[in-house]
Amino acid sequence: MIHRTGKRAKHDAQPYTVHVAALATSTADTAMDDAPHAAPAPAIDDEPKKVDKKADIDIGKLMEERAKYIPLRLQMDERKYLRLLEAALNVTEYTDKIDDASHTSKAKRTVAQIKELCAILTGLVLACDYKRGQELFADRSYEENEEFFQTIFEIGRRHKIMNPEKMRTAYGKLMYLLSDAMIPEVQEMLGFNCVVPIKTVHSFLKERKGLAVLHDEDLILMATREIIPDGKSRQQIQMDIRRKEKAIESLSRKHQTRILPADDIRHCLYSIGDNNAYLRANRDPCEKILKYLERYFDPEQPETGFDLGIHAGAQGHRLSHDHATQYIYVKQTLQLWREILNDMFKLWTLADQDLLSSANMYRLTHTGQGLNRVQPCPHVSREMHRTLFRAQKKAGKWIGSSVIHLGDKNVPNALMFIDKYNQVARILNPICITLDQLDQLAANDGLKAYIDRRFQGIDQCRKTILADFFRGAFDGSGADNFYDAGSCIDGRLTSAWNWCSQIENKLYFPVFLFTNFVGFDGAGWA
Repeated sequence: MIHRTGKRAKHDAQPYTVHVAALATSTADTAMDDAPHAAPAPAIDDEPKKVDKKADIDIGKLMEERAKYIPLRLQMDERKYLRLLEAALNVTEYTDKIDDASHTSKAKRTVAQIKELCAILTGLVLACDYKRGQELFADRSYEENEEFFQTIFEIGRRHKIMNPEKMRTAYGKLMYLLSDAMIPEVQEMLGFNCVVPIKTVHSFLKERKGLAVLHDEDLILMATREIIPDGKSRQQIQMDIRRKEKAIESLSRKHQTRILPADDIRHCLYSIGDNNAYLRANRDPCEKILKYLERYFDPEQPETGFDLGIHAGAQGHRLSHDHATQYIYVKQTLQLWREILNDMFKLWTLADQDLLSSANMYRLTHTGQGLNRVQPCPHVSREMHRTLFRAQKKAGKWIGSSVIHLGDKNVPNALMFIDKYNQVARILNPICITLDQLDQLAANDGLKAYIDRRFQGIDQCRKTILADFFRGAFDGSGADNFYDAGSCIDGRLTSAWNWCSQIENKLYFPVFLFTNFVGFDGAGWA
């Protein structure tokens, strides 16, 4: 039930439905996610349907809200500066020199390190573009090159959000450097501000009075959808590509103005398409695993040999659940991960704000995992609690703790939070690939004979992998106390990583290798 504001005596109640939730202002992003199942919306894996004008969901409004957190794809000239930034970050030892508790006078050391990095960048620009480098060097101080440094740092932050698998080492240095640069005394000594807001599709279009592009419901869905080749012939794929390109061209010509050329509109549409590709690669594995759970396991009655029940103290488990309880626990955890990944770009933007706020200082603390920057995460925390509330509403019944670790020794800061949930796809994708390719393995007589002899068939092999994953990756393991792991929101992911670390000891590990499995982080096997 939802209560309206006002005096309690005048409260009117109405049934809580997904439809009402979709229209709520505070859950606009979730509506974008739920809409493909109830009404036309920018789905990534469904055929676009004609927009129902009678539908209560305002697609344009939802697209505009979503575009606020979608970074612009880099232009060609920006990619040149990105390479310079990565090269400079790869050679600097910024965090090693700064994050040392034994040192004093941190502000002076920070300024010296930031100026050293800026000097490296300036030198690289001179080597790459002599004319541009001359301009930077021509009797100008760091303060006078403020715009250049702001631009190059913003390019790095924007590129990382669009490509989570890139800059895995350099990004941490960049964010810690910029975080230090926002300290008031450091900023005063430095003489310029290194940080500007990340360029998004929404800010770009709003600046050029082009937000109407996002409200063109007849074309925006087709122009930004991702072409999924699975199960389609080459002719169908080419037809879909032509239809999408035609929608992009029509939308660009229709809304182009003197200050918003057609090429800029195309650039924005491709950026939204990049976000759809991200969702397909990162959010959809959660949906696939959920479908496998519902297909192969009964919520109430366990199949002989595939009982999901776990007992604390047995086989490393730290929780005790019967089959039905564990089924619900696994399902609600996967649904929560799906909600988080669906809103990841928004959470990342909020994390950027928390990390780079001049009013939100960190402290160096020994967390049990070395010296870390412990910093409050107010923006991320609020949004995560909203996301958790939505997941709990959908689940109906919540099992386990609702504690969200942020700004403590378990998840010291927003950077660690983002890195933690970027691992979900790295865990689930290899499992999905292995399960999906089992039928192809059966086409090989030798491999089919092996699977039949070891697991008594393809379906039995799938259920063996899934049952062990659902038991071992959701058992509260991975730490030495319930506060660090257990059933809390972050501990669920800790348990999954603990299961991943033991994959080579599993009976079914050769099956993973048959499907070209190289590890959960893509690093391969020694």
